[in-house]
Amino acid sequence: MAKDEAQDQAASRLIDEKIAALTDWRGAMLARMRALIHQADSDVIEEVKWRGVPVWSHGGIICTGETYKSVVKLTFMKGASLADPAGLFNSSLEGYARRAIDVREGEAIDADAFKALIREAVTLNTARSKPR
Repeated sequence: MAKDEAQDQAASRLIDEKIAALTDWRGAMLARMRALIHQADSDVIEEVKWRGVPVWSHGGIICTGETYKSVVKLTFMKGASLADPAGLFNSSLEGYARRAIDVREGEAIDADAFKALIREAVTLNTARSKPR
């Protein structure tokens, strides 16, 4: 097993453990959002940074998944550069780079719109400079 693959598996295990430790709605919501991320990008890399925060990357960070008492927050590092026709971004709207989606207990999220944001973030992360 390659070092990168072992690191990926270790991060995935840590995220599994975090979800399992959240025995209320937040664990289920974080698991659902994680599944949607994987559906949108089968090549996504899972990492854990900043004292246990789940991070999903592909050519750079796509988003993080933080859990607070009343929200599951999905922060897109380059969210200000993403089109959001469904209006999913509802937090951190004043920044120049990041945008976030705060999901509260009982709220539904448009899965197709969320997956479109993930795919757009991957495209932005992996875009190559075009020759002039």
